Amino acid sequence: MTASPRRLTIAIDGPSGSGKGTVARSIADALGYRHVDTGAMYRAVGWRARQLGVALDDEAAVAAVAQRATFSLDEGRVVIDGFDVTTAIRTPEIDRAASSVARLPAVRATLVERQRALGAEGGIVMEGRDIGTVVFPEADVKLFLDAAPEERARRRANDPAHAGRQAGLDRVAVDMRARDELDRTRAASPLVKAPDAVLIETTGLPIEEVVRQALEIVRRTGDR
Repeated sequence: MTASPRRLTIAIDGPSGSGKGTVARSIADALGYRHVDTGAMYRAVGWRARQLGVALDDEAAVAAVAQRATFSLDEGRVVIDGFDVTTAIRTPEIDRAASSVARLPAVRATLVERQRALGAEGGIVMEGRDIGTVVFPEADVKLFLDAAPEERARRRANDPAHAGRQAGLDRVAVDMRARDELDRTRAASPLVKAPDAVLIETTGLPIEEVVRQALEIVRRTGDR
């Protein structure tokens, strides 16, 4: 009797515009795995806190929002407490809100616990900024995607999933540099490449080639 293929835990990290979302979704589709965008969880908490009038620098209050929240993250939709925020969380304002709440250790602790529960049985592709370092440091596969800042800004400015980009490429580049700085310097789970993660430099590569490289790495691991 043939054993069932091992269901892997795949961690994909990287900054905004590196391609990790498209790559994570493509890998999940190819393998029949669940895809979880952890950044969407921070965005959703930021959105919900703003909606409730909670100050984003009030750690205890924002953590309480995260602790009480119900999430649905399936089929490309992001729902928090019954509100479909799939589009609403892809704006420059929520970019900044997400950065603010992601700096709060109590919020990160709450969401990391939920993320670990989602991936406890494997068969998951989880993307974010601390998946391979904090959420699943023992992940079967760790990928870190990166690209030149100019290319990442161009991708984000042209991404139809992100609303409110009428300010143009220059404004997007400024916002992205600020987000990068916040992500890399925060005390709680900063954005860094895990020592055992495979770096994929995506500058100048078509997304199909990035997906091909990533799937090759994943399949080599699954065949061991």
